[in-house]
Amino acid sequence: MYRQIGMWDQKWVIGNWKMNGRLQNNNALMHRFRILPTAERVLIGLAAPTVYLLQLHNAMQIVLNNRILTCAQDVSRFPDNGAYTGEVSAEMLADTGTDIVLIGHSERSLYFGEKNEIQRRKMENVLNVGLIPLLCVGESLEEREAGKEHEVIAHQLSILQGLDTKNIAVAYEPVWAIGTGKVATVEQIADMHAFIYKEILSLCGSDVKIRVLYGGSVKADNAADIFAVPYVDGALVGGASLSYDSFTAIISAAQNA
Repeated sequence: MYRQIGMWDQKWVIGNWKMNGRLQNNNALMHRFRILPTAERVLIGLAAPTVYLLQLHNAMQIVLNNRILTCAQDVSRFPDNGAYTGEVSAEMLADTGTDIVLIGHSERSLYFGEKNEIQRRKMENVLNVGLIPLLCVGESLEEREAGKEHEVIAHQLSILQGLDTKNIAVAYEPVWAIGTGKVATVEQIADMHAFIYKEILSLCGSDVKIRVLYGGSVKADNAADIFAVPYVDGALVGGASLSYDSFTAIISAAQNA
């Protein structure tokens, strides 16, 4: 039996359903999670579309005894209630039992043009209501081939400076290695995660607690190798989180890392 481990020392495995899910399918998956293998060394979360967050939160409490955290895929840049049709505030997410909120996912940047200023406001809103932001950073293929990956990531991480928190969670998403058939090497992952750690310490101070997750097409067959890389504290999992077998295999790999 492992000793009780705090969340900032655990491996994190966060599943991102993106725009997937149906009420019936979600319930079926949650019931399968009742036989989730013991994983004391792993913090597990699922980021569902906003319309399913309350369903997931209730299932986490009733069926799973809070073994899985409720995560949101996005949050409004606006801090308060108001005439912002279609927006969901951080306070609303907290009201539905959300624990962790993704900020700046590559698809938000790609399809909605969200950059640093907006992401900083979202980070502040999430922190102000006591939730945990998970900041996503990553470079494109063009930026990597130009040798600008460190420069790009440093710019994205700059929004952390001055935040009122001593707990920083980041997911590194090499955009060029997500759904493209290209695979980041162990050396590339190690280099970027070490760089991200260094930048966070520089921006936030040496006493900050850090989790840096890898989000480049993590699957059951590559998870163990990825978790063995220095400075990799977990994974942000996409499509594989929609499958019980694939997701639990990744969780097991994190537990055994």
